[in-house]
Amino acid sequence: MSHTLSTSGSDTAAPGDAEPSQNAFVATDSPCVAVCSTLFDEICRGCGRTAMEVSNWVFMTEEEKQIVWHRIRAQGYPRRKG
Repeated sequence: MSHTLSTSGSDTAAPGDAEPSQNAFVATDSPCVAVCSTLFDEICRGCGRTAMEVSNWVFMTEEEKQIVWHRIRAQGYPRRKG
């Protein structure tokens, strides 16, 4: 079951029913695309997360994950559709 979180903070269960809007967030396990690569900086070129975000992902709240998803999508990451 997936959850759709809007930027307003409401949480509504929506199995496979996400809005195509950029304001919608569909919770997934991770934006990882299994192409871990950095260019001697802190950003993974596969998913766009920082090394700290990658290592702490499982401990992050859904709100923290949503913030990361919005940032990496705005930057053109990840390759995975979340």
